[in-house]
Amino acid sequence: MKILFIGGTGLISSACSELAVQRGHELFVLNRSASTKYPLPAGATLLKGDIHSEEPRLASLLTGYRFEAVVDWIAFTVEDIERDIRLFQDRTDQFVFISSTSAYQKPPQHYLITEETPLENPFWEYSRNKIACESVLTIAYRSENFPITIVRPSLTYGPTQIPLIGASWSHPWTVIDRMKRGLKVIVPGDGTSLWTLTWNADFAKGLMGLLGNKKAIGEVFHITSDEVLSWDQIFLEVYQALGVEPNVVHIPSELIVAHDPSQLGTLIGDKSYSSTFAP
Repeated sequence: MKILFIGGTGLISSACSELAVQRGHELFVLNRSASTKYPLPAGATLLKGDIHSEEPRLASLLTGYRFEAVVDWIAFTVEDIERDIRLFQDRTDQFVFISSTSAYQKPPQHYLITEETPLENPFWEYSRNKIACESVLTIAYRSENFPITIVRPSLTYGPTQIPLIGASWSHPWTVIDRMKRGLKVIVPGDGTSLWTLTWNADFAKGLMGLLGNKKAIGEVFHITSDEVLSWDQIFLEVYQALGVEPNVVHIPSELIVAHDPSQLGTLIGDKSYSSTFAP
């Protein structure tokens, strides 16, 4: 199968790139440059270009290409999706948009989330943009037969990422340093809300099962683990792995946001609520 990943060198997409090549697929990755943090697997082909600023050049670059599946890992706005539809309307049998489970209703009306749960997040612009992207794709599918599949990941981690709420996403080792030194670590809320963490290689298996699958066209999926832990349990797992005693302090998410408004989306708009997903 001939596959194109737009992006393809991030935390989640790198695991999918590796698995695609391992399974013998012909993988092309459209990216500005080769990544040093998540290098392309041997056998993948780099198509060098910036999807966000070079549409005319990319249209020329893609001339003659046709893919069984295209996955856009870095589409975040309606403008991104409208560009993708222009570029790939006649170049792919399946277009996969990577959305987010944060798009599901917040606060949720039911503890168990399914793909039919309403999409509504008044707290996080990132999520609202993903919802808008899904809407544009759904219209394109119904009116133009644009062959979409929508995938919603939850919090996914891998060898370079420690998935702790309230920790720095770009510098995850800092919270580990605090744990090792016995300093207090903040757990937002009371630590009892339930959460689902997904290993990036497990996500990759789910995604690869959708690529080239005609039954997935026009459908929406979330790909998550089936293991559910409270945030206190997740932090305890890390403390136990380090062999040190827990030293956490619980602070209400609302109080954190009052002092740091940038946390509104990721806390009130996502991780403060229990997220358990139906298979």
